[in-house]
Amino acid sequence: MVKVYAVALIVGLSALIAWIFATYLGNERPLMDPDRRFGRWGRRLVAGLVAFGIGGLSAEFSPRDITWPVSLLLALLGAAAAAWYAGWIDRPQASEKQPAEP
Repeated sequence: MVKVYAVALIVGLSALIAWIFATYLGNERPLMDPDRRFGRWGRRLVAGLVAFGIGGLSAEFSPRDITWPVSLLLALLGAAAAAWYAGWIDRPQASEKQPAEP
């Protein structure tokens, strides 16, 4: 399972670096902006991949003797939490919301 987590982490970090560069280039070319192309779901996928890899490797190499199903469960929980947060952070704040018209 360590190889699965390592591959997920490498793919996720590569996608994150590509996302950052595409965001920088998207300022000049709007078609390259990943937030416009992939939106919230793309951000959630990248965050989930990175968190799955980090969470799985952390659980596998923890000082306690954890079996692989437990490390898989911990990695999936970390990926779900990161994906939820990545989709949640772009919500408008209470101060940014428009007042309701009567």
